Amino acid sequence: MNALPSTDVTDVRTDKKTLRRVVGASAVGTTLEWYDHFIYGSAAALVFPQLFFPEGDRLTATMLSLVTYAVAFVTRPLGAAIFGHFGDRYGRKNVLIVTLVLMGTATGLIGVLPTYHTVGILAPLLLTILRFVQGVGLGGEWGGAALMVGEYSSSGKRGFLGSLVQIASPLGLLIANAVFSVTTYLVSEDAFFAWGWRVPFLLSTLLVAVGLWIRSQVQESPLFEEEASDKDEKTPLRTVLTEHWRPLLIAIGSRVGSDVAFYVVNVFILVYGTTQLDLPRQLLLNAVLAGAASQALSILFWGRLCDRLGRRPVLLLGAVGSIVWAFAYFPLLGSGNTALIVLAPVVGNFFIAAMWGPLAAYVPELFPTKVRYTGAGLGFQSAGVFGGAVAPIITTAMIARLDSWVPVAIYLAATLLVLVVCVLLAKETASTDLREVGR
Repeated sequence: MNALPSTDVTDVRTDKKTLRRVVGASAVGTTLEWYDHFIYGSAAALVFPQLFFPEGDRLTATMLSLVTYAVAFVTRPLGAAIFGHFGDRYGRKNVLIVTLVLMGTATGLIGVLPTYHTVGILAPLLLTILRFVQGVGLGGEWGGAALMVGEYSSSGKRGFLGSLVQIASPLGLLIANAVFSVTTYLVSEDAFFAWGWRVPFLLSTLLVAVGLWIRSQVQESPLFEEEASDKDEKTPLRTVLTEHWRPLLIAIGSRVGSDVAFYVVNVFILVYGTTQLDLPRQLLLNAVLAGAASQALSILFWGRLCDRLGRRPVLLLGAVGSIVWAFAYFPLLGSGNTALIVLAPVVGNFFIAAMWGPLAAYVPELFPTKVRYTGAGLGFQSAGVFGGAVAPIITTAMIARLDSWVPVAIYLAATLLVLVVCVLLAKETASTDLREVGR
């Protein structure tokens, strides 16, 4: 297997210690942001319907809870635009510190919110506002973390080093579900609904303090500093929308399918498993934990491979594998066999990792340095509006109305076909010199 031609991207003699610090700071900070995001997802499926919405039909309450979960996906592009602007104009480092504080503060406040039984309709309103803030923070986080690693790396290693940033998502999911799983194991169900569910949210405040210390040790991106004096007269957002709209659309389309697949496999499983299959909550949480571990390990494999084969072949392999697995996933969950139930998300996340691992390198490679924070962040986060934001709601409605998993599998396959088309229309970027993008 021959490696793709490699061109040194930065020509910066970055020592290994500095590079490790940059990668570590990006990975740790982004892991904490995803942890905050996923503990909300778990709580939205397991806890919030009972505590933050009027008593009544359980499925309706769950859908209302998932609507608040979707709010963050809608606000993430807003966060990408706001923080992308400041990141492209004034630097990446300080913006990444702000996003971490914003996300951690909102998450900690969720942990002390009064419930519907205490303050009535004010409870879901406050929950939605804090979820809005979470979305803005996460929207500004990913683009900066991904491009910081890319702008410090040589082209032959961007895929693998970028995959270390992408590991943040399954690690965040793994930690979030592990905390929920341990909490549910240690306390009774009554205690869990009384106060135990708050523990994962309050824990975030301690984790953020660690993340801030690590992130404060990182220097500014060398490519940004080179072009800091060459300010574009237009705002970064306007430049992206008018001059780089094609790579923006490709970035959005290249992620939508993987986003839907991720939330069907790792979040919807909690809804489908408890409401339709009557499976134990602990078993489902353990299955999600196994799937997250599978994805974390697989991301490294696919990240390394995309440096050798290219971004496009790896993304396509993941999409095709996920389409096939979509029609095996639900029958395995319905088998009643513990091993097969756990196997379903493990294999599903292996293919999702192929679509997820290359993105931290692939998406920033589509945009020039002067608008890379805005373009990469907006492309990545806008996909969530059409993917993760609506996927849990659509799938829950499908199950409720049609009482069959087949439409869900078809819906997932259709979104993955969008990914296939967009990747086929894109150029290979693995050997791209980041200085030359857009010139």
